[in-house]
Amino acid sequence: MPASPSTARAINDRLALRLLQEEGPLTAGQLKQLTGLSRPTVADLVERLTEAGLIAVVGESGEQRRGPNARLYGIVADRAYLAALDVRTEGVTVVVADLLGAELARASVPITDDAGTGPAVEQAVSLVERAAKEAGADRLHTVAIGAPGLIDPATGELRDSTGLPEWHRRLAAALGERLTARVLVENETNLAALAEQRDGAARDRDTFVLLWLGLGTGAAVVLDGTLRRGASGGTGEIGFLPVPGTATLPSASDCEGGFHSLGSAAAIESLAIAHDLTAAPTTAEPRAATLVRAAAEAASSRTPAAGSGTAPFGAPTGEADTSASSVRPRADAHPAPGARPAADAPARFLDALADRLAIGAASVVAVLDPGCVVLGGEIGQAGGDVLAARIEARLAALSPLPTEVRPSALGGPAVLRGALLMARDAAQDELFAPPPR
Repeated sequence: MPASPSTARAINDRLALRLLQEEGPLTAGQLKQLTGLSRPTVADLVERLTEAGLIAVVGESGEQRRGPNARLYGIVADRAYLAALDVRTEGVTVVVADLLGAELARASVPITDDAGTGPAVEQAVSLVERAAKEAGADRLHTVAIGAPGLIDPATGELRDSTGLPEWHRRLAAALGERLTARVLVENETNLAALAEQRDGAARDRDTFVLLWLGLGTGAAVVLDGTLRRGASGGTGEIGFLPVPGTATLPSASDCEGGFHSLGSAAAIESLAIAHDLTAAPTTAEPRAATLVRAAAEAASSRTPAAGSGTAPFGAPTGEADTSASSVRPRADAHPAPGARPAADAPARFLDALADRLAIGAASVVAVLDPGCVVLGGEIGQAGGDVLAARIEARLAALSPLPTEVRPSALGGPAVLRGALLMARDAAQDELFAPPPR
């Protein structure tokens, strides 16, 4: 059954808007060429979209740069303003952007553990209001929040989770009331996966798993281009995965004893200390990420023996100078008789870390067969190709399913980027939707 004239117009309009979003400003002739539509049809849609305030003439193109055929049409970026929030237990970061996703303002505020629920919510909401004012946004259309914890698939709200502050759950409602904006909430790891799929390490994959390595551990699952959340919104709660190598088992209310005990930031710091490593602290990233980054730089600066860095489960690596890296053995370290030299400590640390992370990754691979695992978060990005290669080799030894392992291209900021993409998509879907019949 052929589409009605109104449906056909709506389809053509959305096609043109998507092209303008992806390609930037275009002339009517370029729209005709890219859409395959007739000249009169393109002229009609340009007129409709201009009258609706969605597109406008933004310049001219061509050698003579004059006349109707030279007009460049672009999306009206200030038709709507967006906000993206990365909510952590220690604070909030917000970005305000226009309809095309161009960043206009960014701000952060720390929120201490002893802050009450009401004051914490007020700090976060005030931060968003100040950022919007700085960006010149008189009203926010859509706000997207990335937060730790589970999202209820029925309500779209953050579920009550043990260990997370109450202000996390109150924030979305408070923002909606104060800003009269549409407010969306999504799990932080899911948003990181969205960002890696659009702009990062998984751009060429429609099926992959993102293994989040930050303060805690988590996973996001994308199958056939679709993010999978599960029946209760808990897909990817890998921190609760029972694994060998822990002193106890996790419980329904505590992930200690699960994979979290092997792959969290605190566990990785302890592992580095056990290998007598230290590194200069930095405010740019968590300390665990600094240690992993320094170890990876030291390991990559060496001349490895054949098979070094990819042998499974702690096989020895070649020796070389590590002076190029900021990682160094602890000053109070006293190697045991017959122990490998301190210069080899970064490689041994990375081998031990890869052993741990491969255990959790292998469980995910065995169930989902994603073909690709992205090491996300600040720690996954810090390990780079050096850590990814070690984990990939261990997965090859543990599983018959071929799996590529890639480091994150975006790291911790992927959460904020994913939230902005989510807000932009939601706003554009609403604004670009055809009028009701």
